[in-house]
Amino acid sequence: MTNIEPQNLDSCVIAGGCFWCMDAVYRRMVGIVNVESGYSNGTVKNPTYKEVCSGNTGHAEVAKIYFDKTQTSYAQILEVFWRVHNPTTLNRQGNDIGTQYRSGIYFMNEEQERIARASKQAVEESGLWAADGKVVTEILPLNNYWPAEDYHQDYFANNPENQYCVYVVSEKVEKFKKYFAELVKSTQ
Repeated sequence: MTNIEPQNLDSCVIAGGCFWCMDAVYRRMVGIVNVESGYSNGTVKNPTYKEVCSGNTGHAEVAKIYFDKTQTSYAQILEVFWRVHNPTTLNRQGNDIGTQYRSGIYFMNEEQERIARASKQAVEESGLWAADGKVVTEILPLNNYWPAEDYHQDYFANNPENQYCVYVVSEKVEKFKKYFAELVKSTQ
């Protein structure tokens, strides 16, 4: 992580389908210091990818996002979240189906909970996803978080020829760039 003052560093955890997608999007966002793919809100301690993919652990694939509060905010991170994935599909994003691909915001304190709930309400009232259905994103306290295996970290950059990256992850990255051009890091 870069040298930022500890009081300016914060983190949050979101689930918007496959963690490779969320990881790739947020690594390109201004103010993001690091992103860690992981698993949360399941019942098994330190689960493996294979266990999570079985759907039996209850974990969601998540991105833990570390950010510099002087450059971005939790609310802005959530604004991107609502736009780059479909929060109306229960336990699914595209062809990724299962509880591990659910839409979720996992708060770490009361302020994050308040901001997350207000953000969800604003999205519902905006009608952004009205044509697709009701927003089904769960908002729960972060529980039983575990980092994913090393090979999942920064997967898109490390596996650009992978077909999932070519057709699915890149689509989310392009969506981010289209709707949030002003938030794209200049090195991306």
